[in-house]
Amino acid sequence: MKIKHIILCGLSMTALTACNDYLDVEAPSKVTDEYVFSNTAEADRLLNAVYESTCSGSTYGYAYLTTFNFNSDVEFATSSAEIQSASHNEWKLFDGEADGSNVKSLWDAAYETIERANNFVCAAEQSELYKQGNADLLQMIGEAKCIRAMNFLDLVILFGDVPFTFTRTYEQENLVMPMGQRDEILTALINDLKAAAPKMRLAKEITEGVERCSKEYAWALISRIALFRGGYSLRPGSSETEVGTMQRPSDYMDYYHIARTYADSVINESGHSLTNDYFQVFIDECNYKVNSADDVIFEIPFTMNVNGNIGYIHGPKCDLSSAGDTDHAWGRTSGSVGLNSFYRYTFDPQDARRDMVGYWSYNFDGTPVVQNSYTNYCLKWSKFWDQSASMGNTSQGSTGINFPYMRYADVLLMFAEAENEINGPTDAAKAALKQVRERAFRNAANKAEKVEGYVDALGSKDAFFQAIVDERAWEFGGENIRWKDLVRWNIYNKVIYKQFWRYYGVGSDDDSYDHEGLFYKLPKTVYYKVRKRSEWNELVAADVAGKYTEAEYPEVFRFPNTDAKLGVIEFYHYDSDTLKLNNLWEDWGNHTKEMAKVPTTGSDAWNTANMYQWLDENTGIAKANCRCSLRGYIYIDEGGTIYPSSMPEYSSDAVLENLPPVRYILPIPRDVISRSLGQYKNYYGY
Repeated sequence: MKIKHIILCGLSMTALTACNDYLDVEAPSKVTDEYVFSNTAEADRLLNAVYESTCSGSTYGYAYLTTFNFNSDVEFATSSAEIQSASHNEWKLFDGEADGSNVKSLWDAAYETIERANNFVCAAEQSELYKQGNADLLQMIGEAKCIRAMNFLDLVILFGDVPFTFTRTYEQENLVMPMGQRDEILTALINDLKAAAPKMRLAKEITEGVERCSKEYAWALISRIALFRGGYSLRPGSSETEVGTMQRPSDYMDYYHIARTYADSVINESGHSLTNDYFQVFIDECNYKVNSADDVIFEIPFTMNVNGNIGYIHGPKCDLSSAGDTDHAWGRTSGSVGLNSFYRYTFDPQDARRDMVGYWSYNFDGTPVVQNSYTNYCLKWSKFWDQSASMGNTSQGSTGINFPYMRYADVLLMFAEAENEINGPTDAAKAALKQVRERAFRNAANKAEKVEGYVDALGSKDAFFQAIVDERAWEFGGENIRWKDLVRWNIYNKVIYKQFWRYYGVGSDDDSYDHEGLFYKLPKTVYYKVRKRSEWNELVAADVAGKYTEAEYPEVFRFPNTDAKLGVIEFYHYDSDTLKLNNLWEDWGNHTKEMAKVPTTGSDAWNTANMYQWLDENTGIAKANCRCSLRGYIYIDEGGTIYPSSMPEYSSDAVLENLPPVRYILPIPRDVISRSLGQYKNYYGY
């Protein structure tokens, strides 16, 4: 994080009422509101505490991107456990319970941030500076309201109806925040931001830029909230034991109009663009650079060695040596944000975003190793892309790399979606979609076909909507957006169901489950060669000059630091029909290497790896990771029995409209319910 004068602990909150849990509030501090808001410098220190709370590892600093990044066709995590764990924390598998510790930690951290924001806003709006219309204070109030709104929005997405207030907890009866209804909450957040935004500044007018909430962020946040307000969500059934039903409010179109209006304001007035290439956006973040005029609209400002795990949980995994360090300069990474194993094969081969899917990890000495697993790595961020190796070779998490909570690409796609819902695929909707695709195919040979040709051919509302569904999958991998989109579109159950049968079908080596023509494309055996940048440079100057170029092999040159200490792997797939090796990073058959030129023996021999070896020889069906990773929704035991029994087996004539909803909604923590004096209760079968 680059913000100056940040307060790294809660001490600044002593100026106002502080709390560790909004149901357990301490007495007001001796430092008065009047003192804190007597000048903007003191007020800014207090606002920093609101930002600091946002960086909690229980929410945006870690958990939202790992523990509560639910499985989908983009992000994915697997489990080999046949039964629910004793921890009751398997949320990505839709198999947690109200006593799970992680959900309680999330709840407490989110409401601590909300309480700090409420404290700031309530006190600020009672101050003399506010009465005088002080522009700096009005900007700060807008920032606190944005932080409050993003926390409430994510709580509503995860929990449905939640406790809600804009006032301080100690002002509530019995110190218990009243329960709010989700539609009313989201409408209140929209109206609150509508009032705050005109008094805020654009990011280009703020010293810290996109590390602080700006006018365009408030507009963009209104658009996002409006789409969720107008979208589907899981609503309680007639009893507490029912999972519930997916519903959307009858006034949903009003909110598509709001989303369109405020996204349009960002597009026309904010000055943001998609000038930088796709990967440069994330590499800049890994190198602690802040660009306030490009894609990022608001990035959560973390602090190195204090908080934030971006680039530690993302990127290739690398463990420390037994001595507690690495032979290269970057230290340990967990690589725990996994991507769906089939995700890469949904991209066009020349789409720059496809290179975010990583097939290799690193040993402590920097040697790349083929990742033969059920998921792939998200290469958008990594400590390894930090060219200064700022954290050192014994470091682990708390990278301080910022996370882009809102991007201009998201605004463009929200505008396109809302415009299409209201008016169909108009020229304005198509122009917004083209901007996103132009960056993805900027350096591609097939750019005209994949941008102008692709978008112009979308002639119907349904076709354009499907293009938005696809584009958002390709654009936001690893950012914990996909499952949320699938929910508000009411297609999460269909997508989850298909992903289960993909894993099960490939694992069982059963093509009868391949109803989309994917299985035959998967490389069951790959040939690979470990390369380092110095070796690639030598190849360019050798008799194959021109072959090993950035245009032909972008994955080698896309990421910094693939030098003498960190390498990459050159993957090829054997095509028995042509007796050639097809480069796994390119389209099938477009780039080939004759088998005779690939040494299979000697010191320069190529290696072989068997991929998708997911068949359990003992049972004759897929291994547990393919059967258990969506256990809370659909599961097949070792004997081949489907659970629940009402779940249909996938076939070409399966009626997916009749699938049950996914229970993605989290339970209110049991401890919170017991302390709510009977005001809160759980539904959805918890």
